[in-house]
Amino acid sequence: MANTLKPLSSNDVTSTRTLLHEVVPITGTIVSGTYGIADTSTEFPAENNIKNFSHGMFQSVYDYPYLSSSANHIFDLTVGYSTSSVWTHDETPIPDGNNVQNAKKVNIYNQMAQVLMGHDHTGSIKEFQIPGGDVIREAYFVNFSRLLVKDEIKKGSLTMSFGTGSAFATAFDYGGESRTLHDYGDTTYYTDSPAGDYAVLTMSADPPDPEEGGKPAGLVFYQAGIVVLSASMFFPYDSANIQPEVDHDKDNYINISGSAVSGHAKSDDDLSFRELLCSSSITGTTNALRHRIDNIEFQNTTELNSTIHFCRANHNEFNYSSNPTYVSSSKIQVKSSNSDSPTSYITTVGLYGSDNVLLAAAKLSEPIKKTNQNEVTIRVRLDY
Repeated sequence: MANTLKPLSSNDVTSTRTLLHEVVPITGTIVSGTYGIADTSTEFPAENNIKNFSHGMFQSVYDYPYLSSSANHIFDLTVGYSTSSVWTHDETPIPDGNNVQNAKKVNIYNQMAQVLMGHDHTGSIKEFQIPGGDVIREAYFVNFSRLLVKDEIKKGSLTMSFGTGSAFATAFDYGGESRTLHDYGDTTYYTDSPAGDYAVLTMSADPPDPEEGGKPAGLVFYQAGIVVLSASMFFPYDSANIQPEVDHDKDNYINISGSAVSGHAKSDDDLSFRELLCSSSITGTTNALRHRIDNIEFQNTTELNSTIHFCRANHNEFNYSSNPTYVSSSKIQVKSSNSDSPTSYITTVGLYGSDNVLLAAAKLSEPIKKTNQNEVTIRVRLDY
């Protein structure tokens, strides 16, 4: 071990930033159906990998039965609406004390909006809004696990495919058609969220075309790992096509009505998702969407920051060692005769603080011979 310390200057230290990505595929068979036990007497199969809590405010999806030690949390799913939500046909408020879990749905929306959108100049919570477009006042919230997202979702990598059929009591019963939401059609990313960058999700028919535009259907918050799906992407239709007075193209919508809103009065120009929010519990509403999920895929991001130290030993430095074994009977062990040049073997590099306290040590894979006839530069990288 050396008995002298050599200070490092700013020319000897540099910093780097590396982004590592890995693909995260989430198939619909994991989200709904793999662990289902078909039971026609109930609305949905019993699914051992879906955890519904007693408070009923959200449900958690796992890749394996959640009671197993092998289970990994994938995402949480919930719904909510703003206090400003209104029905399309008569502009009456949607929030109503007679709605199922009305207070919880309002609180969920406000909580998510406060975290992801922040407050305006008056101190009021901002509502979710498509930049330059519609306000999202009724929404699904998909909160991906940090285990999958890591530091953030890679921009331009998210796709979410949903079935478009009219019935969903049976998982994957969506008639074979699907719609895909993606964030790669637009390279505009917004930074006015306290939670980080976000972008608009657009909907297109399968297979999605990166050059094709689409209907704005929600927002993705990359650092938070949260997707907000707007009610505008859900519209009921049947084999007789959309009501003619409603200017909607069914290729740009997902039918989420079916048995969930049967018997519930609805107007031709109202989105069934709004009716579902009023008449069904949060669990029932999230089940309606979850059984539509055909595939979700994105790339996560791990940010690796490094500080690189270039430890330079000049020809006249570190040629001796203070290791007790270096000397025996006042003679240097690595010298055969007095005329031999001083020699040492570098095995470890220590990085010390300003008070000469060892902060980090780097071990070399093999000793490096050091004499007064050579110079050595050792590159030490600290990752964090």
